[in-house]
Amino acid sequence: MSAPSGAGKTSLVKALLTSMPNLEVSVSHTTRAMRPGETNGVNYHFVSEAEFIGLRDAAGFFEWARVFDHFYGTSKQGVEEQLNRGTDIILEIDWQGARQVKALVETAVAIFILPPSTRALRERLTQRGQDDEAIIERRMHAARNEMIHYDEADFVVLNDDFDTALGDLQSIIRAHRLAQSAQARHLTHVIADLLN
Repeated sequence: MSAPSGAGKTSLVKALLTSMPNLEVSVSHTTRAMRPGETNGVNYHFVSEAEFIGLRDAAGFFEWARVFDHFYGTSKQGVEEQLNRGTDIILEIDWQGARQVKALVETAVAIFILPPSTRALRERLTQRGQDDEAIIERRMHAARNEMIHYDEADFVVLNDDFDTALGDLQSIIRAHRLAQSAQARHLTHVIADLLN
């Protein structure tokens, strides 16, 4: 799942996790500083730049990117452990990471979250109270560059009304779970019984 900063992706993912069974989010590694209220290993795995580069160079990341002067990456080991438990996994990543994942995993579904307007995006970034005006301007510029890549996604969800956007995301996940390839894995015994 990709979105510009301030589009509501994190809030939507939290709501998805509480409203849908058998769904987990991958906890990314980052070199940025921990923000108030964040917990290491829950929000991110906070690591030094040297640790990150070591993991990257050892092919330890499923995908990685540099965003706002910090590195972000998804651990291969972490994703493999989640997949082995049979759960569906949400990766909260930027367009660069989504492009990498789509190239590696044929069944990956890319979803892009759009804010309703530039004005709404600026208001959301300002209301967070985390950044000064210079950083907000930088995030607005980066948002435009991120949104250019919306057309690389399989699905686009407009987060104008939170409940509607959440319902759209739930529908995408339900539809993906009903795809023939997914059902063939989940209903192996039922299908075998019906075809005997």
